[in-house]
Amino acid sequence: MLDRSIVDPDQQMPLPSKAAEDYVQTIMQWAGDALPPGVVAHRDLAYGAHRLHRYNVFAPPGVTNAPVLIFWHGGGWINGYRDYVSFMAPPVVQHGFVLVAPSHRLAPADPLPAAFDDSLALLAHLEQHVARYGGAADRIYLSGHSSGGHLAALAALRVADRLQAGISAHTVRGCLPVSGIMDLHHPAPAPGSLEERVYTMVLGHADDDALLSPVCWTAGNRLPFVLSYGAYDNERVVRSNRRLVALLQCQHADVDAVVESGQDHFQTHMMLRDAAHPWYERLARLVKRTQP
Repeated sequence: MLDRSIVDPDQQMPLPSKAAEDYVQTIMQWAGDALPPGVVAHRDLAYGAHRLHRYNVFAPPGVTNAPVLIFWHGGGWINGYRDYVSFMAPPVVQHGFVLVAPSHRLAPADPLPAAFDDSLALLAHLEQHVARYGGAADRIYLSGHSSGGHLAALAALRVADRLQAGISAHTVRGCLPVSGIMDLHHPAPAPGSLEERVYTMVLGHADDDALLSPVCWTAGNRLPFVLSYGAYDNERVVRSNRRLVALLQCQHADVDAVVESGQDHFQTHMMLRDAAHPWYERLARLVKRTQP
């Protein structure tokens, strides 16, 4: 069962390209597929008061103390549903992990930092409640695609904000953003471009472009990162990931970066339908080397 009715589609902005429309059509069709018997679903769970403060959980039957993967959907902070993530449930569960797929408030009605604040609220909630779904509260891994990768990286790197939100310093164990948008700053965005939309629709204040960019929060990082993006990804994703990797390599934790051969911005997410994709092996290795 899909949860698109939680947000009236007419309240979301039109998708920016035919490629985005095709991507959404495909993954929403996948979201309607029946889950295999080995996946237990818990849907429409609340982590806050807003109608978009909801999440789905997918877990192996009878599991306890399993690693937890949070995967935020993409959509440029303006579009998106947590159903964008549903197709990942079978492969994630097959690997023995609990998958959490959250919604968050969307711009322009709720501009950034609303979605980032929601990511912290979700983490604080899961720390107290994920055990009832078989997850380990001290083995949480952050991921997401596109703007969801941005939220994952920002929540991973802004440690002081996590602590202020009441989240334990040892809750988050690693971060694996997929085609994340790691730098919101642009000196002169072209009229009508996605970069311009960041300033006209996404940010509450234009001067927050650096404050809300993961590349500006790498100093002192001790959390391992495994970043991935497509060889044919869009330019701002490629450039910002390269910059983030270079900055993280100057810090205290392991960082790996994988360029997915032949893949574009949307294919880097769609390829995760395959449980045999190497991304899942990267996740498993990260979990193994960060055991508490």
